[in-house]
Amino acid sequence: MIDCHTHLSDPCFDADREAVLSRAVEVGVRAVLVVGQDLEENRRVVEVCDTHDLLHPCAGLHPDRFADRFDDRQPPGDADIEAVCAFARAHADALVAIGEVGLDYWCAQSPERREAQRACLWRMAELAGALDLPLNVHSRSAGRYTLDLLADCGARRVLMHAFDGKAGHALRAFEAHGWIFSIPPSVVRSSQKQKLVRTLPLEALALETDSPVLGPDREARNEPANVVHSLERIAEIKRRAVEEVRAVTTANARRLFRLRS
Repeated sequence: MIDCHTHLSDPCFDADREAVLSRAVEVGVRAVLVVGQDLEENRRVVEVCDTHDLLHPCAGLHPDRFADRFDDRQPPGDADIEAVCAFARAHADALVAIGEVGLDYWCAQSPERREAQRACLWRMAELAGALDLPLNVHSRSAGRYTLDLLADCGARRVLMHAFDGKAGHALRAFEAHGWIFSIPPSVVRSSQKQKLVRTLPLEALALETDSPVLGPDREARNEPANVVHSLERIAEIKRRAVEEVRAVTTANARRLFRLRS
């Protein structure tokens, strides 16, 4: 299995990261993607991934850095975005994706902040194309807008992580572009994620945990070993054998991220 989206560089894993990874290996996880959310975190992601062959780094700029819902902090400017791009170019040989990037209309509510998010995502998509890397994409309360923007800018290889939009929009994106949608363990308690699984073909699905969040238990720290909950719930919903779901979702992720794990 491949966990396509985590935050394993988060300090909440500093005390027991090796034990967390050992539990993942025990249940059959063979690769874990670690996403970065800004320049400082991108640096930490690369450092953490250097410590374990299981971990694969992604570098990006999270749309919540443009938030205006809770405070008036300044959003990233052109220089900040270019610094992230420069970091990705400098580490392109190590990276397996550009991410976490995307749109989040829940945290960015003013037209100006949303436009800044869109401009940033467009630049991240251009960067991914130039580096021949896929995008690891977040969308919240902006599913259709995210898919439309990615189509408009010609994004080719895309993982939509924990997609919260309409299943019909996701299906059209897969049929038109072949984009992949990763399912977190919260599928065990989310009717929206369950509908997404029912609607999309198995060839459109991958596994993720989004550790340390989106676990089977909302209150507990999530970790990559919990990817088995995604696997088993998908198999149940699709009425397919667990081994078949494991094989197909793993092949989907390997092909998208060009992993040999």
